Amino acid sequence: MNRLEFIIAIAIILFVAFALGWLAHWLVTRFNQVSSADLGEMENLARALHDAEETRDQAIAYLQQREGELTNQLSQTEAELRAAMDGLREARTESEELRNYVESINQNT
Repeated sequence: MNRLEFIIAIAIILFVAFALGWLAHWLVTRFNQVSSADLGEMENLARALHDAEETRDQAIAYLQQREGELTNQLSQTEAELRAAMDGLREARTESEELRNYVESINQNT
């Protein structure tokens, strides 16, 4: 192989390597390319996600508010129950005292 054949062989090899590199680059950009329809769909998904997050945050805030209201109502109801039980206990004690008093008066008479 003389010098001219060697130069031509190297040139062909370099051209083939260039062509393969260009083809690989074109394929990568072709597969990674995002179409406008995909961009629109991604924007719609992002908007839907944002709306869902806002709805979730509103629901969480409502539930926390409602939980606070119910806790307050439960506390009030428990306080009323304790007051009623104390009143009932006092009424029973008073009725027992009156019963004992009436029995003692009836026995003395």
